Amino acid sequence: MTMKVYKAFIGCCLAGALGAPLQAIGGEKIVKLSLSEAISMARENNYTLKAARSRVEQAEARVVQSRQSYLPKVTFSETFLVTNDPGAALVFKLQQKTLVDSDFMAAKMTNPDLINDFNTSLQVMQPIFNADASAGRKMAVTAKKASEYMAMRTEEGIALQVSKVYYGLILAAKNIEAVDQSIRTMQGHSNDAAKAYRAGILTKSDKLSTEVRLSELQEQKLMLQDEIRNATDALKVMLRLDGAVSIVPTGELSVESVLPGGESATVSENRADLKALETWRDVALNQEEMVKASRLPRLNAFAQSNLHSATVLNGGSSWTVGLNMQWNIYDGMATAGRIQEARAQEQEAMYGYEAAKSGSMAEAEKALRSLKTARTRIAGAQKSLEEARVSLDFIGEQFRTGMAMTFELLMREQAYTYSKMRLNQAKYDYCVARSELSFYRGN
Repeated sequence: MTMKVYKAFIGCCLAGALGAPLQAIGGEKIVKLSLSEAISMARENNYTLKAARSRVEQAEARVVQSRQSYLPKVTFSETFLVTNDPGAALVFKLQQKTLVDSDFMAAKMTNPDLINDFNTSLQVMQPIFNADASAGRKMAVTAKKASEYMAMRTEEGIALQVSKVYYGLILAAKNIEAVDQSIRTMQGHSNDAAKAYRAGILTKSDKLSTEVRLSELQEQKLMLQDEIRNATDALKVMLRLDGAVSIVPTGELSVESVLPGGESATVSENRADLKALETWRDVALNQEEMVKASRLPRLNAFAQSNLHSATVLNGGSSWTVGLNMQWNIYDGMATAGRIQEARAQEQEAMYGYEAAKSGSMAEAEKALRSLKTARTRIAGAQKSLEEARVSLDFIGEQFRTGMAMTFELLMREQAYTYSKMRLNQAKYDYCVARSELSFYRGN
């Protein structure tokens, strides 16, 4: 029965590895952390969050790349050629402005001497009208916003995971306290049972029953200690703490007098993941716009300066300016297919957004129900705990005077221990449900 108490906690301890550890803080072996401090540390150190922020930086880099849609492109080049080709030799002399009358003699034109040509070129390309490139820039800016929203949601998700494991650590510690108290109580009753057995008042079977129960409690304590170590390891990985560090939570499984956020499970339209999906839909619309714009002509201006010489930077110079218009009139239905694909992607993004929006309402309602149920369970567990304590105290006195059977004592002790762990579990479930409700609401 008590194994059910650990079920939710064990699930939390299986949180995935999210990073590698840092060095221990100041060489300390014990780190005391509040929940807010643990979440803050995860925001700074967690590798999953750093990866999400890197994706935002990648999106920013694509925005920077998109500036080529309106900024000029400047190219400098230096080319060296040696040739005795008749046509090339004549052209190079023209470009170097070294052509003389004797160069037009038939024998010299047919068999020219070797000629060197250093071509120093500076070229500037200036976009004037590129509708598809402008639409691509708009798409890159929108995609960056979507990446920022996803990074925000990743941060919220990490905070939720840290909260669950942190509360699980507190739960295990409180359950160990409950088991330790029961062990001390049962050790006293076991000593009384041994005395009664030696006096011939109690049978050996009854005496051994108390020892069996004491052994069960010690086994539970060992299991809980393992769960604490597992939860500590999971938390250290999330926070990137050194493996030798021991985490001591300073928080409590606190329960408010009123439901946080009220009775409503309304999901904020500004929830980061929903905003991200909505923005990705805008990205798909921008992509369709970009593909459509590729049907329009592109107009670019260019200017080029050339210096030709037999030696570097010494010879004839020339310049050229012009406009280039390119119009892809028909590309074998490739553009039409890309437009169709972009429209389908926009539909997919829209359906994904609507599905996530509907699912978020169900998630928030579920968390709110769990929160309300946990409050009711806490009230019932507190009442049961008080009744179990009174019953155990009474039977304990009866047992010491020989007026109660051993099985009665063991039943009352089990009920009391279970009531304490049941109350701890209800408080843990309340805290987890509260964190989940805030996460799903998008607060």
